[in-house]
Amino acid sequence: MRSACLFSLILFIGSAMVFAQDRSGTIVQANTVYAGADGRFEAAPDTAVIQMNISVQDTTAQVAYERASKEVDQVRQVLRSNRIDPKAATIGFFSVQPVYEWKPKQHVTGYRVSSDVTLKLRDFSKIAPITQQLADANVSESQTLNYTLENIDDAKNRAVEDAYRRAHNHAEALARAAGRTLGELSYATVDTFEQAHVARPMARSMAAAAAAAPPAPTEEFTPQNVTVSAHVTALFNLK
Repeated sequence: MRSACLFSLILFIGSAMVFAQDRSGTIVQANTVYAGADGRFEAAPDTAVIQMNISVQDTTAQVAYERASKEVDQVRQVLRSNRIDPKAATIGFFSVQPVYEWKPKQHVTGYRVSSDVTLKLRDFSKIAPITQQLADANVSESQTLNYTLENIDDAKNRAVEDAYRRAHNHAEALARAAGRTLGELSYATVDTFEQAHVARPMARSMAAAAAAAPPAPTEEFTPQNVTVSAHVTALFNLK
């Protein structure tokens, strides 16, 4: 059972007992110590992810598609004006859906063409001008900004190292208290968890009004750190 301190310790000593099984289903042998601990690693985000949705509705699918294509081209122009290669952004498939009206009977009133564009930025200073210019160009129904770590696997490894260090320390302390010496690692399990960051939607009308508004409350501050947690359970032999 994990305690309030987020670690667990089970000590198995004796020659009569060959093995035991804890509640998690892990088989542990005699003369071993079983420890579990949580670890974490925090790092400042290195990548900003801007996602925008493009959706155009018109009387015919062809006209709606042409209008959507023009809006995508405006996105390219905004990127170029900020010295960003449009290839840095990814665009989804264009979907075409009929728009129905149900009264007095079902009939098609138009067509909606939709797609989405995702842009990853390392230079955070470009976020404000890009989102503002996209809002001024009126090309996106909504924009979403999120921060992340590009190399999340490295952060997970650091969290695992922290969790293992804690588990090892706990096991060593218990072995020492029992008058034994902690031996080599016999078995371990690892779970990692990335802290979920809720993306912040930026409505078109809000972004358009930002130019005349006072500085945002978060201006000049560092984005919230990305936190990765890990839980390690380890089985050590006892000498």
